[in-house]
Amino acid sequence: MEIFGIPTQALFGQLLIGLINGSFYALLSLGLAVIFGLLNIINFSHGAQYMLGAFCAYLLLNKLGIGYWWALLITPFVVGATGVVIERLMLSRLYKLDHLYGLLLTFGLALIIQGIFRNEFGASGLPYSTPPQLTGGPKPGFMFLPNYRAWVIVASVIVCLSTWYVIERTKLGSYLRAATENPQLVQAFGVNVPRMITLTYGFGVGLAGLAGVMAAPIYQVSPQMGADLIIVVFAVVVIGGMGSILGSVLTGFGLGLVEGLTKVFYPEASNTVIFVIMAIVLLIKPAGLFGTQK
Repeated sequence: MEIFGIPTQALFGQLLIGLINGSFYALLSLGLAVIFGLLNIINFSHGAQYMLGAFCAYLLLNKLGIGYWWALLITPFVVGATGVVIERLMLSRLYKLDHLYGLLLTFGLALIIQGIFRNEFGASGLPYSTPPQLTGGPKPGFMFLPNYRAWVIVASVIVCLSTWYVIERTKLGSYLRAATENPQLVQAFGVNVPRMITLTYGFGVGLAGLAGVMAAPIYQVSPQMGADLIIVVFAVVVIGGMGSILGSVLTGFGLGLVEGLTKVFYPEASNTVIFVIMAIVLLIKPAGLFGTQK
């Protein structure tokens, strides 16, 4: 059976790959949107922190014998704690300066982190096995749907929507948003704004660590895995609208599907289609699809 001259197995297979890539685009762009939207920090070290999450899961398994499910719980806190340290020691000194200083600092940190792991583990990828509970998968006839990849998609949707709900629909989220607009007023009501900012950055970084753990069984654990992905994720954030949390999530999943379809119908453009879309969106709506012009 064919659709538009393409075998259904190839078409749905690429759509599945696109949806999986979109899950990681959404998770990573969500963390970036949280950090930029609430703290006005352009966190270029996000890709390195995603890589840290994958390596943390790898080291927990190979050094301590801690499997995937515990790593899924432990790693976001470990990577988030590194974010807390970075925010307290470095980024907190830059809030009154131009965004460019934060971008340069986090870019330098990304290079340092990647360099350390490259020297220690080499440039080649390291394997991380799929948890036994999620091996195999159903085969409806037109494609094969691995259980682990289905889990990644579902887990990503749950995490993204839960984060959006907390920030946009709860009292804690209202405090966070108010603290970015008028920190002095919020602090006058007894809220510890610096601590809130630190924990928010740690949370955004923890989301990158969570994405790294989920990516480890699909992609090889490599020091370059974050560098290869972060440029695409920044494009996703720009298209969705800098600081727009829901926009980043929807755009991440949508562009993953677009990328998958492009690989089917015009493979030569699959590596550039997202950047072409970004250029078109910026020409038509510079604030992004879901962003607001300030």
